[in-house]
Amino acid sequence: MKLGILLCGDPPATVVAAHGDFSVLFSDLFAAHDIETQTWRVVDMQFPESVGEADAWLVTGSKHGAYEDHAFIAPLEAFIRAAYAAKRRLTGICFGHQIVAQAMGGRVEKFTGGWAVGRKAYTFDGLGAVHLNAWHQDQVVDLPPGAHVVGSSQSCANAALLYGDTIYTVQPHPELASPVIATYLDASWPEGAYPDGVFDAARRHLNAQNDEPRLAAQIAAFLRTGRRALGD
Repeated sequence: MKLGILLCGDPPATVVAAHGDFSVLFSDLFAAHDIETQTWRVVDMQFPESVGEADAWLVTGSKHGAYEDHAFIAPLEAFIRAAYAAKRRLTGICFGHQIVAQAMGGRVEKFTGGWAVGRKAYTFDGLGAVHLNAWHQDQVVDLPPGAHVVGSSQSCANAALLYGDTIYTVQPHPELASPVIATYLDASWPEGAYPDGVFDAARRHLNAQNDEPRLAAQIAAFLRTGRRALGD
């Protein structure tokens, strides 16, 4: 299967140097599932000519907000709607989760409870209790028509959304295993960008077991069949 990666931004330079960009991280994540990838840098206005250029699509994370005024936002939303209309399966991660919801008629805004950084506990339909790394403040606060919640956490009610058998998106980052999150935490960030204590709390859980492979298997199964593995 060919998975088209719609690259919406890049990790910090130190993360790219140590682990690769999102294209590399997602290619590695799905390597065990016989998925070939090709990347379009939509953040730089490099879009596929049509939704038929890949069997399925993935919208990556980004430092940008879905509600911000960037040139790539409107054409990306149009592409998402075109993929859905063509029944071309699609997944979105973090910003990808949010921009898909916005494109389909939902609403995204900053969470008043602050940032989620590092290992968090979730409950996902078909997986049960899982732990995954997060890095976000924005959340989907109003669901689009036809979207169903299939994953949540204590601080993120709409952490995974399913749109029939065509779109499945998640707020946490299955591509960011703990070594990658550790490099994120050590990156150079502007003073005051994150509240005191958020990074220290994340560092305390770097050695704990996470469930990235289980979520990756579920997403891969959905992109192939429209059904999520392990109890859909």
